[in-house]
Amino acid sequence: MSQMLALVILLFILFIGDLVAVRTKAWVPSIFVCAVLFLAGYWTFFPQDIVALAGVPPVVATMMMYLLITNMGTLLSIKELKNQWKTIVIALSGIIGIIAILFGIGTFIFGYQTMVVAVPPLVGGVVSALIMSEGAKEAGLASLSVFAIVIYVMQGFAGYPLTSIVLKKEGKRLLKQYRSGQLVFKAQNKAAEETAAAAETVRPGLKLIEKVPEKYNTDFFKFLRLAIVSYLAYLTSTLLAPVANVSPFVLCLLFGVIAASLGFLEKQVLQKANGFGFAIMALMLFIFDGLKQATPGMMLEIIYPLAGTIILGVIGMYIFSFIAGKILKVSKEMAFAVSLTALYGFPADYIITNEVIKSLTEDEKEREMLTSNMLPPMLVGGFITVTIVSVVLAGIFVGLL
Repeated sequence: MSQMLALVILLFILFIGDLVAVRTKAWVPSIFVCAVLFLAGYWTFFPQDIVALAGVPPVVATMMMYLLITNMGTLLSIKELKNQWKTIVIALSGIIGIIAILFGIGTFIFGYQTMVVAVPPLVGGVVSALIMSEGAKEAGLASLSVFAIVIYVMQGFAGYPLTSIVLKKEGKRLLKQYRSGQLVFKAQNKAAEETAAAAETVRPGLKLIEKVPEKYNTDFFKFLRLAIVSYLAYLTSTLLAPVANVSPFVLCLLFGVIAASLGFLEKQVLQKANGFGFAIMALMLFIFDGLKQATPGMMLEIIYPLAGTIILGVIGMYIFSFIAGKILKVSKEMAFAVSLTALYGFPADYIITNEVIKSLTEDEKEREMLTSNMLPPMLVGGFITVTIVSVVLAGIFVGLL
């Protein structure tokens, strides 16, 4: 297969996903449709390296991940993170729910080792899945080594539609309150207002580079500053390695927040450098590339523990996030949506939330209100669960095999 044919096929799949999402008003998320089509492709005529062949090898996807996560950090001010403490508590509650139900019930059905391998990939991303897969392989558990990868690949099939459903309910609730006058946008979300106000004061409020004339603030200069911040995050993670194993992606988010707060990066700098769409495309293709691991034979062998683990995990997540939401006075829909980010993380949390918002209203002011209420908790939830907690859990759980 030629490079350009591979690229055309993959972009056609991404477009079909968008088309279905628009036609169904996000009831069927684009990311879910794409995952099904990629799986069908790998099981039929796709070369195993179709994504790399199209021009997105792992090294390119990794670069995009650094830039995108640093860019997402610019969306969150330090004040915003402080204001999202409820989100962090709910996200952690969802993870505790998964662990409690899987070890409390799942162990008796599927066995202790299966549950040990299942938990980190279920609440995390590719890093935790790879840690558990390698750990299972070293322990001589070949089928569980495959199980760790496949559960990571398949967990989104439960997470995407469920998140779309609960976010639609939350969005309709907020719109009803907003339209009836019960919810006043300005007073209701002070954190978003403060973030917007901070953005207004920075660039010209880019304090650290305010002496650089605007005409020199080109796309390449924006990319350069974004890359510098990403590199500092990577450098810090390597310097900390002898003391603590901290993911560079966790630090990218933190450094993005700090760089935006100090006035070194604009808010959403990647969008302003005209690179966001391409970066998202590359990262999405890399995520779907993981589906090549799931052959029909493997799926048949592990479908029972796979389905059972995901169902039990989601039940535990719902119960514990519901309790946490009740205590913190957060709607059960928003609490459940935040905890569900553990099943996919970024960029799916960003994409699904935006799809739902666009499907609910055409009014820009209403979309702004929904975005300020729904997007920050979803982003913070995804970063807490997938980027931070899952890697920590994998480091602990791999020692239990």
